Amino acid sequence: MSSTILIVDDDPIQRRLLENTVQRLGYQAVLAEGGEAAMQALTGPTGGRIDLVILDLVMPDLDGMGVLGRLRALGRMPPVVVQTAHGSIETVISAMRAGASDFVVKPVGVERLAISIKNALKAGALEEEIRLFKRHATGTLGFADLASRSPEMTRAIRLAERACKSHIPVLIEGESGVGKELLARAIQGSSDRRGKAFVTVNCAAIPENLVESVLFGHEKGAFTGATERHVGKFVEAHGGTLFLDEIGELPPEAQAKLLRAIQEGEVDPVGGRRPVRVDIRLISATNQNLIELVKQGRFREDLFYRLNVFPITLPPLRARREDIPELARRFTARFAAEEGKRVRGVSAELSALLTAYDWPGNIRQLENAVFRAVVMCDGDELTVAEFPQIASRVEGFEVRVPALPAARAPEPPRYMAAPREMELRDPSSLRLLGEDGHVRSLAALEEEAIRFALQHYRSHMTEMARRLGIGRSTLYRKMKDLGLAEAENAA
Repeated sequence: MSSTILIVDDDPIQRRLLENTVQRLGYQAVLAEGGEAAMQALTGPTGGRIDLVILDLVMPDLDGMGVLGRLRALGRMPPVVVQTAHGSIETVISAMRAGASDFVVKPVGVERLAISIKNALKAGALEEEIRLFKRHATGTLGFADLASRSPEMTRAIRLAERACKSHIPVLIEGESGVGKELLARAIQGSSDRRGKAFVTVNCAAIPENLVESVLFGHEKGAFTGATERHVGKFVEAHGGTLFLDEIGELPPEAQAKLLRAIQEGEVDPVGGRRPVRVDIRLISATNQNLIELVKQGRFREDLFYRLNVFPITLPPLRARREDIPELARRFTARFAAEEGKRVRGVSAELSALLTAYDWPGNIRQLENAVFRAVVMCDGDELTVAEFPQIASRVEGFEVRVPALPAARAPEPPRYMAAPREMELRDPSSLRLLGEDGHVRSLAALEEEAIRFALQHYRSHMTEMARRLGIGRSTLYRKMKDLGLAEAENAA
């Protein structure tokens, strides 16, 4: 699913022209015939699905400046590209001060509008990422920061909104990488513990002999290596929220002590003389089926019922495909800024590819895939060419392996001959007869030819395909069947 653009113009001919242009550029278009209709679209149930607004300044009912003013009053607004037939400097300054991202003069050309849209979407995605980082750091992340177009994710957020109004223990279930910690932070950021300590504990990463010390603390000299006092995660989270991730990995002995800490509201530090009272909001998370662990005797049943008071299940990314393009844009904007790359956004074809893929690693896998693509990208937007591994797993997409620019081609090892050409002592070295005296099969000859071309042209896929007389997608498929694609990736 591509980005959705709201076109606001009182001229029906201009609306249709813009709609055709926007659709030609690979985006979805929503039309509004005036300022009031635009505000209804932006503040209605589907308002969160609008990624950008192309706004006419001169309209009879509510003009463009009025729309910008109302959007600023709401506190959150999508990027806005303003257009008008009167391009005075004063108008430009007023629109930019009111929050517009860019300014175009009617009639706007396709190329100029395409650049404005890409720049505005990139700037909007980057601003959203910066806001998320700031709220994440200050403990003020809210549910508005988790806005989703997916009905399944929306239902999970609505449940979490109810949970944040009390101190009820919450258990967040879902596969690895779906954003369980982010939801836990939003619960705290929307509760009366907003801005207070949020302490995360990955139960799967703590050595079994240190679990009690990490969670409940220890006194100096309590055991070998305890050279100083440690307060423990429960005490660190006093007054705030304790987030126990991968709770199903907790050892049985620690489960019993955790149960007592939850019931009594106090912890016993290792080597301590008296228990310590704590006031925490407990949120747990797991990617396992705790009920099955209880049946197998690996998880205490009484602890399960203490934790599973208010369960929330987060859907995997494949069940919320509507959110993939927006996540990809935000990751692209962030990594492009971090890496100093001039990548403006994601192509429409790539959005379709990313949406069609199942993402077994969920959001974490998508984030890492976009990071790699931004580093590899030499253009102004990410395309299918930067995701060959994904394209090879989705039907209907051609695998494109971009060739390295000549200036960046790797230097050959010193023990190799000249880089591009190979000297053949015998031009007829391709054996037509096998050891049994019979003509070799076409498949065997084809494999030898591909292996030779791979070495001769130093893995330059375009040159190999051209010289062999086949398409790049066909070449890549044949290499994959022969196990050569995996070898190249490993190298």
